[in-house]
Amino acid sequence: MDDGLKAPISRRRSLDFLAAGGLAAVLAAKGGLARAATPEDEVVRIGHLPITDATALLVAHALGAFEEEGLRTEPPVLIRGWAPLAEGFAAGKFNLVHLLKPIPVWMRYNNKVPVKIVAWAHTNGSGLVVGGNTGITSFADLGGRQIAVPFWYSMHNIVLQIGIRSAGLTPVIKPTGEAVAKNEVNLQVLQPPEMPPALAAGKIDGYIVAEPFNALGELKAGGKILRFTGDIWKNHPCCVVAMHEQDTVERPEWTQKVVNAVVKAEIYASKNKREVARLISQDGKGYIPLPAAVIERAITHYDDPDYDKLGANRHKQAWGNDRIDFQPWPYPSATKLIVEAMGKTVVSGDKTFLDKLDPDFVVNDLVDSSFVRRALAKYPEWKNDPSVNAGDPFNRVEVIEV
Repeated sequence: MDDGLKAPISRRRSLDFLAAGGLAAVLAAKGGLARAATPEDEVVRIGHLPITDATALLVAHALGAFEEEGLRTEPPVLIRGWAPLAEGFAAGKFNLVHLLKPIPVWMRYNNKVPVKIVAWAHTNGSGLVVGGNTGITSFADLGGRQIAVPFWYSMHNIVLQIGIRSAGLTPVIKPTGEAVAKNEVNLQVLQPPEMPPALAAGKIDGYIVAEPFNALGELKAGGKILRFTGDIWKNHPCCVVAMHEQDTVERPEWTQKVVNAVVKAEIYASKNKREVARLISQDGKGYIPLPAAVIERAITHYDDPDYDKLGANRHKQAWGNDRIDFQPWPYPSATKLIVEAMGKTVVSGDKTFLDKLDPDFVVNDLVDSSFVRRALAKYPEWKNDPSVNAGDPFNRVEVIEV
């Protein structure tokens, strides 16, 4: 599994550069932030990573949900990393994408990209994987170790650092070869497909990422799940459904149809997880180039004695969630928590844009919940997903327990 680690050095530098705030510079060099290259037709153009976070968009395409709304679509385009997906969206190549929830915050307020969150794509769906021979059995054991995250501005980096600090350790970002103290955890960015090979080769001690790369790490890289992120932050958002603000303003009917299709797909995914796993795998429609068995484990496998032994899912009974769940409502409380947590999270590059960013302002400025609210009224089955707050489906109190 080492081959995938030798070539992408320049790609990783590009990833770090973009995550540090270089997206605006890249786009400016290509003619500015305006979406001049965006086609003027109303075809739905989806960009996605090979992860289960994209399930709602992929299922909507596979089942013809967009066509049921009277829309035309192109086949979803597979992108291997967050930086190129963000760049492709900002440049107008895509008009519908899933993005890690902190990425639109960074794009809109640091890079001035007019992105809008219109729904959540899923909840939970990620985990912290460590090497089977590392002897790591808790966050406290991460001292002096090398851990990979998929992007500096990611839920994974936020949740990981919450766990690190809870163990009295300090997250740091040091170059390769520099000594890491016993009370430090060194972080680096790797694209999700690179993580299992790096773990298998012993180049990192662990990684935190979306599925199916946790399942792949278990099955192919000798890894074990130390903790599921949804067992630390109850029913947290991970990827959100993002669109161009221009579309939400100038094409509201078109936008509503897109969101309707996504909501229908999430309801279907929530009810039919095993079928959906095969559908999006290489044994189905081929959106994610991994076998159905891997995707099925990533979506359905949560009750396991090995997980119980490590405490990977210690809240499964009390919280009642699954390895991944699907509900579209963007809880305002979660957005506020994310903005606050981003200010405390160590990242590479300048993050001063966060210093005066008011969480309440972000809730109303970044998120347009009007389209999804109308879709949810039309399709009330969304409330049956286990990640929906049963007492008050549109509001909740955020729960974090490491």
